[in-house]
Amino acid sequence: MNKPTQSLKGKVAVVTGGGGVLCGVLAKALASEGAMIAILDLNLEKAEEVAESLRNEGANAIGVKANVLQKESLLAAHSEVNEKLGTCDILINGAGGNHPMGTTAKPFLEEGDLDQEDLKTFFDLDPEGIKFVFDLNFIGSLLPTQVFARDMVGKPGCSVINVSSMNAFTPLTKIPAYSGAKAAISNFTQWLAVHFSKMGIRVNALAPGFFLTEQNRTLLTNEDGTLTARGNQVIDHTPLGRFGKPEDLNTTLLWLVGEGSSFVTGIVVPIDGGFSAYSGV
Repeated sequence: MNKPTQSLKGKVAVVTGGGGVLCGVLAKALASEGAMIAILDLNLEKAEEVAESLRNEGANAIGVKANVLQKESLLAAHSEVNEKLGTCDILINGAGGNHPMGTTAKPFLEEGDLDQEDLKTFFDLDPEGIKFVFDLNFIGSLLPTQVFARDMVGKPGCSVINVSSMNAFTPLTKIPAYSGAKAAISNFTQWLAVHFSKMGIRVNALAPGFFLTEQNRTLLTNEDGTLTARGNQVIDHTPLGRFGKPEDLNTTLLWLVGEGSSFVTGIVVPIDGGFSAYSGV
């Protein structure tokens, strides 16, 4: 870890979904600026693994088990964070994801598809799968905000950062549940920014494009590292011509939680290599 500039020294940052690759990197960026870090994850082992890596680089970090869909679990996590680090100044709502039950097999419905029993079309989408994806992304951001943003009331320099997606600008084929959930996150970010404005709590969102993670690696790349057909589609529609690296999120995050963006609230920043700006022609 580079020597901290200490611009966030004394601040407590809570990162949900912090056991994952992207949020783990975001947590490291905050720690590099002197913040104390609480890594919240449903998987305590992963949360503690990330926290330990931060501690090994000189940060004050803890791993905490938390289910972002259960308020009781979040309240218990809140108590632990307050006891060990202090009250929350920065909340990163990073928990989220997709589910196969909210995904169609093909991008387009075509003649004869309904005659194929083993082909999942729009008409076969499982309502429980749709609900799971929506809850994980939207409710999984709303509940942690209800719990941890209480700490921010009356304190200067506090921020909530949600994680939207370029999906929220232009929905991708095959994943209606995820696209809809991330569109809800973008809308929620704007609503919450206005709602919290008189308290001085700023609310913004990151909208990552295509970053290779364990969730999508097999969808975008083959075992030998070459691109799948969908992977090629992504790169062909990304003007910068590559997938994002987790570190590509860091400077935008640090700007949004720092003093340099003190007059910025309610925005959703695409970090997608130009994907959301490109029409394809």
